Amino acid sequence: MNISATAESIKNKPTLLVIDDEAGPRDALKVILRPFFNVETAESGSAAIRLLNSQRIDLITLDQKLPDRQGLDLLQDIKQHHADIEVIIITGYGSLKSAMEGIRHGAAGYLLKPFNVTELLSLVKQTIEKKQRLDFLRHFIGTTTGLWGSETESAQAWKELFAGYQAIGKPASDSTSCAEQTPDPLPLLSDLLEAKDRQLLNHCSRVSFYATLLANRINLTAAEQKSLALGAFLHDIGKIGPEPYRFADDEITVTGESIGNRHHPEQGAKLVSALGLPAEVGQIIAYHHERWDGSGYPFGLQKEGIPQLARIVCLAQTFDHLTAELPDRTPLSIDDACQQMLAYAGTHFEPKLTELFSRVIQECKASLPAMAIATSPTDRSDS
Repeated sequence: MNISATAESIKNKPTLLVIDDEAGPRDALKVILRPFFNVETAESGSAAIRLLNSQRIDLITLDQKLPDRQGLDLLQDIKQHHADIEVIIITGYGSLKSAMEGIRHGAAGYLLKPFNVTELLSLVKQTIEKKQRLDFLRHFIGTTTGLWGSETESAQAWKELFAGYQAIGKPASDSTSCAEQTPDPLPLLSDLLEAKDRQLLNHCSRVSFYATLLANRINLTAAEQKSLALGAFLHDIGKIGPEPYRFADDEITVTGESIGNRHHPEQGAKLVSALGLPAEVGQIIAYHHERWDGSGYPFGLQKEGIPQLARIVCLAQTFDHLTAELPDRTPLSIDDACQQMLAYAGTHFEPKLTELFSRVIQECKASLPAMAIATSPTDRSDS
């Protein structure tokens, strides 16, 4: 046996942590996954945290019921302190609600016991490739200034970004043909948001959903509706830059001064200009913080001078800021958020659109939280 080759193989394998309080499932997962991973195990949340703090972990399989805490509670802790670790929930106590909660809090996948081995291996493979994509994007946006440079520098940076992104998970022989194809930017853009911060992706997904709800009630063409969904999803793409992302820093308050990075609308519009997206998408990104009375930013536009689609997104993103559930803040109820926004119709928001938005939200109130969690304008079946 070539001991050095074996040691190198073990070192290069990703490390997977199985968190389950029952020995049977832990042992079964170890047997199945050991050919592909270095496998560690933990029987409780506290044991898992000790392992996470002492060594590098790439992927976790997480049981939903643990002796010392709930799996979803541990998941939130993991994603807060170890955002680059991907988590798959494997549980015998699953429901649609718990699955959606898991996805909302950052789980990459959800599997019910007893699981099919082929399905498990497929999900694990997809999740590892997702981690490779996100790690690549985190490194790229953390070390490359070209995306924010001149038009020529930005175009070259996007070319390099697409080439590296598309090559992940594909044989080297496929890389050249992939680079020659015109890439669909949506999967990459979605992963860029998540690579920056999972909260950013969730926020943008919900804003796109809320904006689409309103779009269904006004006279927009099919092309305008598509641009609205995409522009709303990308409205905060300018936040993927080097500054730390905090949800509250991005808030357009309705009771005081706007806080946070006031340059992100312009930065975002400039960032996507090389991608050949519809002009309306760039307008939404650039103008979603403008206000009806001219007190917004970055250009101080007012009334009909603000494109209609940007006015819609301004409403949608404000509603999400007021109602989003986050660990460090108490959200407003849907009713209170609508009342607060209606109080600023005519100053911050277009009056008629605000009234219609409030009415639509009230009509859909019962299903809003569940429907908004995983909605985005791109169907990602590979992650």
